[in-house]
Formats: sequence, C-alpha cells, structure tokens
Amino acid sequence: MLRHKPYRALKDATNDWVTKLNLSALQSYGKQHTPVNVLVLYGSLRERSFSRLLAFEFARILDHLGADVRVFDPTGLPVKDGVSENHPKVQELRELSNWSHAHVWVSPEQHGNITAVFKNQIDWIPLALGSVRPTQGRTLAIAQVSGGSQSFNTVNTLRMLGRWMRMFTIPNQSSVPKAWTEFDGDDRMKPSDLRQRVVDVAEELFKFTIILRPEMEFLTDRHSEREEKEKNGRLLSQAEKVQ
Repeated sequence: MLRHKPYRALKDATNDWVTKLNLSALQSYGKQHTPVNVLVLYGSLRERSFSRLLAFEFARILDHLGADVRVFDPTGLPVKDGVSENHPKVQELRELSNWSHAHVWVSPEQHGNITAVFKNQIDWIPLALGSVRPTQGRTLAIAQVSGGSQSFNTVNTLRMLGRWMRMFTIPNQSSVPKAWTEFDGDDRMKPSDLRQRVVDVAEELFKFTIILRPEMEFLTDRHSEREEKEKNGRLLSQAEKVQ
C-alpha cells in the first residue's frame, strides 16, 4: 500500500502549505462519514513530470481532508492489447479502480489533447468486467497541465471520457498553463490563483463523493440492467453479449 502513497515523501516537510489550509470545517464533516477512497491517475513517464507533481498536490490535499488516497504509477503498464489482461500492472490498476469511490485524473496536454500514457490507463479499465462496473458511479475530478498558454482541450476530453465511463464528473476543474513555472525546487506548487483552484477542485470532489456515495446504488440502478439480471441471473460481459 505504501507504494501508492509517494506524495507523502516530501523534500521539505517543514513548510507544507497544504497543512496550513483552512479546511477544518470540511475535515470535521468528513470525520462523520466513512473515509473516502480516492484513486489518482497521471499521464506522463518523464523523470520530472508536472502532471505527476500536480497529481501529488491533489493527493496531499485529499489526504489532509481525511481521504485514503492512492496514486497509480503508470510505469511498466503495457500498451492495451488482447493478451496482457493478467499483467501485474493491469491487475493493480483494475483493483485500485474497484477499491475507489472517487478518481482524480491529471493529464498533460500534448499536441492539443491527452497523452497516450494517460489514455492507455483508461483503456485498461473496462466499462464492464462481467457484472462488475469498475468506474460506474465514481465521482471524478479532472485537471491538465500545459507547457504553453492556457488550454482546455485536455480537460474537455477527460470530461467526455468520464461520462463514457459512467462517472459523475464534478463541475469544477483545473488547467495549469506554463506548468514549469508553477512548481518550485521542492516540486511543490507555488502560491497563485491556479493553486487556489486546485484546492477548490479537491474540496469539491471530497464533498460530492461524501454526498453521492450513500445513494450510489440507487443512482446507478438501470431498468435495462434489471431486466438483464432477471433474464440471465446476472449482468453479462461484453464478450458474452456479442456471441
């Protein structure tokens, strides 16, 4: 489990801006509920990846709020194919998705859209595994980093993917332009309105997840799936449906 919490290893733990945030009311509210499980995905394999640095900031804020936050490292995840279903990294990603109540997706913008590294992770999380829906009903926060000027192409794509994966994507989002100027030598986000937005997004995800989670079974109950269960005794996999 510890390998999924690399965000806790700080270069300078004496001056962590997250611990100074005014979030006491939300922390108290969160303690009244079962802890929220959050999976964080990022979309780069670079040694100093700004999507990873931003993902870690989201993780720290949510961890500070009381969530159980786990970050998936995409290093070593095979390219989506038809023969790697049992690869350890594929199984790890799917298990984390099943475990989660909420996701945070952070992708760089490359050639005007999400990266292959990020899309590959989504492709390995199927819409259905037999009767299990690995992402259905989860809440989702989305964010992007750009090397240049402000853009919203990537968050727009992430929002579309979230809808396709049957997730509840929160209204707020984060887009960080010129990301290389927004992080200091300790790999922490500098004070700015952009950092304030990151806190707002994390806070909103936490609230939406707490509110929606108790009603998730009701919200995701569908007439078509009830009929399928009545007819077959369970939901069929996609492969069974096309036979």
